[in-house]
Amino acid sequence: MYTVSNLNLFFKRLIDLVGSGLGLLLLSPLIVVIVLLMKITMPGPVFFKQERVGKSGVDFHIFKFRTMKVDVEAERNLDFSKDENRITALGKFLRRTKIDELPQLVNVLVGEMSLVGPRPTVQIQVEEYTPIQMQRLQMKPGMTGLAQVNGNNSISWEQRIKYDLSYIQNYSILLDVKIICKTVAIVLFGEEKYKRG
Repeated sequence: MYTVSNLNLFFKRLIDLVGSGLGLLLLSPLIVVIVLLMKITMPGPVFFKQERVGKSGVDFHIFKFRTMKVDVEAERNLDFSKDENRITALGKFLRRTKIDELPQLVNVLVGEMSLVGPRPTVQIQVEEYTPIQMQRLQMKPGMTGLAQVNGNNSISWEQRIKYDLSYIQNYSILLDVKIICKTVAIVLFGEEKYKRG
């Protein structure tokens, strides 16, 4: 069982508060523009909301900018088979630039998420976790994480779990800073450059 000191968690939360607050403030013009573009080009709600599992197994609602056409049944049943046909042109841009994740700054601000940590998962996956995999719930889920900057969806689920556990085991503020910097590089230069072969 990995543990992170209370002092490290205190500073992590402090950074989350400052980072999410400044992020929302500085990015508010961009957020307004995205909301207007979505209202013009994508009928339906601006935000996609879904229940996820956070630290210690506590449920919360994650927020994203919606990137796909509304399909209530597919979203309720976690049916990903229609995703390719549902995603919009604006949605592709939002995903490519990670702008669709910006509303999660609110999740970070209120303490449900962190800027960096294991990505939040859904209950149906948690129910299949092994005791070792359950350890990834020891820290708050993050907007980005060690797995996300080391291949993300191009690596296996097992490999992502290993990265998450490695993050918790080797946690430091410096590690968070490195992950945030690499995330910025991925946004600027594309995820393809950082995929594991």
